[in-house]
Amino acid sequence: MPGSAVARPAAATNAHPAVPTGYAGDIAPGQAWQLVQSGQATLVDVRTAEELHWVGRVPGALHVEWAIGREQVRNEHFLQQLSELVPRDRQVLFLCRSGVRSVAAAKAATEAGYRSAWNILQGFEGPIDPQKQRGRIGGWRSAGLPWQQS
Repeated sequence: MPGSAVARPAAATNAHPAVPTGYAGDIAPGQAWQLVQSGQATLVDVRTAEELHWVGRVPGALHVEWAIGREQVRNEHFLQQLSELVPRDRQVLFLCRSGVRSVAAAKAATEAGYRSAWNILQGFEGPIDPQKQRGRIGGWRSAGLPWQQS
């Protein structure tokens, strides 16, 4: 999105046809990467440390867990940790596994005063396919965007 200072909702996708409430909106993985690469936005991965280690991570993304460990206990310090890394006037794009935790993070950030908090559609791994596996249809990895594995 050259020349654009603000992301636009990915309303053209069938996944989320309506503009969501409680946060700036949803953005496609490719659009998100363009904004990060152009310096217009900060990417924050809200998955667990274990997910980043075993599943993969986006190079240069910041990491603030929305929930911690296998039990997915809500990180009560999420907003404090986020504010230490990202100013409230900065456009921030949240990424999780499938797009659920990142919506919750975007809503919480918006409530805390972030002006432009977005959810990256379908997350890092995308939806479950007919073989009950992720990472093949939709999401960051299947879009062929940069990622690394430990």
